[in-house]
Amino acid sequence: MEYGICNLGSIPARAEASDKAEIVTHVLFGEHFEILEQEEKWLKIKLFLDKYEAWICQKQWLEITSNEFEDHSINSFPVVGQTNATVTNVNSGSKIPVTFGAVLPYFQNGHFRLRNEPYSYSGIIASNNTADLTTYATSLLNVPYLWGGRGPMGIDCSGFTQLVYKLVGHSIPRDAYQQAELGETISFVELVEPGDLLFFDNQDGHINHVGIALSSEEIIHSSGCVRIDKIDHEGIFMEKNKKYSHKLRLIKRVFGL
Repeated sequence: MEYGICNLGSIPARAEASDKAEIVTHVLFGEHFEILEQEEKWLKIKLFLDKYEAWICQKQWLEITSNEFEDHSINSFPVVGQTNATVTNVNSGSKIPVTFGAVLPYFQNGHFRLRNEPYSYSGIIASNNTADLTTYATSLLNVPYLWGGRGPMGIDCSGFTQLVYKLVGHSIPRDAYQQAELGETISFVELVEPGDLLFFDNQDGHINHVGIALSSEEIIHSSGCVRIDKIDHEGIFMEKNKKYSHKLRLIKRVFGL
C-alpha cells in the first residue's frame, strides 16, 4: 500500500479517472490519504479524514511512508483559520496559497513540515473551539455554491458543514446523508440550538441538503451561495420568494455549544 499527502492549496478529486469526470470533492493542503489504484495519469485515493474515495491527478500529490501516514492519523494537527493565507517552503522560498481547513503537520512556533521539508506559517490557526462554530460559518457568507467544493472559492452544502465542523475540531463525513447518521435526534425545531445540523429531503425521501442552525429560527447553508434563511417545522423559507425551498426531514445534535 502507498500513501500520500496534499502539498498544494487544494486539489480536485473526481468520480472517475478523467479530466471530464465530475469533481466530487477537494483535498485540502496537508490532508493525507491511501492510494487504492494507479493509472497512467491518475490515482484513486481514500481520504483519511472522511474515507471518501475519488481520483486525483498523478502530478498533484506528495508520497509519504506508512509510518508517516499512521503518525498523521493518530495526531490532531492545527488547521488554518482564515480564508486567504500562504505557507512558505523554508528551503526553496516558494509560497503556496492555503485557506480554511488546511492542515499544518507538527506545527510549532510558526513552523511545520511535510515529509522532511520545513515550512513556515504566520497566519491564524483555527480555534478548535466549538463556541466559535457560528463565527466560522458566517465568515463564509456569500461563498458561491459549487458541487464538490470545500473552500471559500466554492463550496457545496455538505462541504460547508464539514469544513465548519473541522475548524472547531470535529471530523464528520463528506456527504449529507452520511452526516445525518451522526449525533442525537432533536424532535422539534423549537428545541434547535446553534450548531445543530438540519437535513432536508427530496420528493423521493432521500436526504439531499444540509445546513447549520444559527438559532431555532435561522439556518446558514450553501444554496446558490452560503446564505442565512428562516427555518421552521416545514423547512427553509425564502423571504425573497415567499416560499419554501427545502423540506425539513431531520435535526441532529453532534455536540452542544
